[in-house]
Amino acid sequence: MTPAPTARLPILTTEAVTKVYRTGALAVHALAGVSLTLYQSEIVVLLGASGSGKSTLLNILGGLDQPTSGRVMFRDQDLTALGDAGLTAFRRAHVGFVFQFYNLVPSLTARENVALVTEIADHPMRPEEALERVGLAARLDHFPSELSGGEQQRVAIARAIAKRPEILLCDEPTGALDSKTGVTVLEALVEVNRDLGTTTALITHNAEIRRIAHRVIYMADGRIARVEENTSPMAPAEVSW
Repeated sequence: MTPAPTARLPILTTEAVTKVYRTGALAVHALAGVSLTLYQSEIVVLLGASGSGKSTLLNILGGLDQPTSGRVMFRDQDLTALGDAGLTAFRRAHVGFVFQFYNLVPSLTARENVALVTEIADHPMRPEEALERVGLAARLDHFPSELSGGEQQRVAIARAIAKRPEILLCDEPTGALDSKTGVTVLEALVEVNRDLGTTTALITHNAEIRRIAHRVIYMADGRIARVEENTSPMAPAEVSW
């Protein structure tokens, strides 16, 4: 079972956020008034069909994009008032990202891939510690081509957590993996959440993964359709895919 957050302290909040992409005369409303709070130390799963706005919302939460209107708050800091340099500083200090494709540097070992982050972070953990946390202490000096897909994704998680981010944003982290390997990756995410208290938001098309979360946010047509509280999150190994 995934432990419940110790306190519901807001860490990221969106207020009536919209996002409109324009191509010539065509306007695509990716988000249409999303108000949401992520709390310290919780795991949130975002579910919804393709085009429902999940990835757009994740990018805005992580400071990779700015909303067309509305406000995004990190604690008491207004992220929508920041320019590019401010958002870069926010991402570098507070946010880790994990994507479906691992984006590892092929010519660097697992240790060296993680060190890319630790060399620029203020208070990082050692690459060896980050890799040990995701079960790869024995694979430090292996190159990506020598690792399985699940191991590469765990290197990507180690890289994301090595700077000790308060927020971890994951976009389909198990999307390219089989179920057994996917469980291993989810176990790494749950352990990071438990041990480091990292607020974790995870996008997935696999509805069963919602069972590991403290809350599930369903999105449709750029809006939050409903939110479910999960009082008894399952361990990843208990989830039936």
